[in-house]
Amino acid sequence: MAHPTQLGFQDAASPLMEELLGFHDHALMIVFLISTLVLYIIIAMVSTKLTNKFILDSQEIEIVWTVLPAIILILIALPSLRILYLMDEINDPHVTVKAMGHQWYWSYEYSDYENLGFDSYMMPIQDLTPGEFRLLETDHRMVVPKESPIRVLVSAEDVLHSWAVPSLGMKMDAVPGRLNQTAFIVSRSGLFYGQCSEICGANHSFMPIVVEAVPLENFEKWSSLMLKDA
Repeated sequence: MAHPTQLGFQDAASPLMEELLGFHDHALMIVFLISTLVLYIIIAMVSTKLTNKFILDSQEIEIVWTVLPAIILILIALPSLRILYLMDEINDPHVTVKAMGHQWYWSYEYSDYENLGFDSYMMPIQDLTPGEFRLLETDHRMVVPKESPIRVLVSAEDVLHSWAVPSLGMKMDAVPGRLNQTAFIVSRSGLFYGQCSEICGANHSFMPIVVEAVPLENFEKWSSLMLKDA
């Protein structure tokens, strides 16, 4: 969960988010080195005699500033493509959840169970208990087992929405008439908060997402209770 004065991303709660954080640091370091080099060259050319005719017409420098950016692009592209392929990998999911966006709430349907589904609305401020987050809590959470592959099918009933949970590295557009899919593995128990990340209307900021990761035995107890109440 984000906190005041925080710099950087939320703590990773999935292997995919750990990969994204690593790639972010990798790309940031490259940008930092480029910025330092360019700043040094600008200062050197202003304060020294580097602006003489030999430097300005140097074939060697032209080769360097042509080849070096190509190498930098390769160093960024290769890990980026690797993560893109990892994000598309969906191998033998243990649980499949269909997330449907509405104006302005989410509904969840557990496809592996016959009658397990519910709507998830934002919790009214007057119903919050101490320790809960305003505008982020929901009356029903999406409960999943930790350390298990979870597939999420995402769509929408009305307009464009986007199902996003930053600490899990998840962001998938919900498009009416189209079924998109993504997958994740939660590496630890806890509550992970997200929101619709597509401007979907007047109450766009009032359709939060709460993913609750629990041990497998707790998930089985929860699903049994939900099926009894259905």
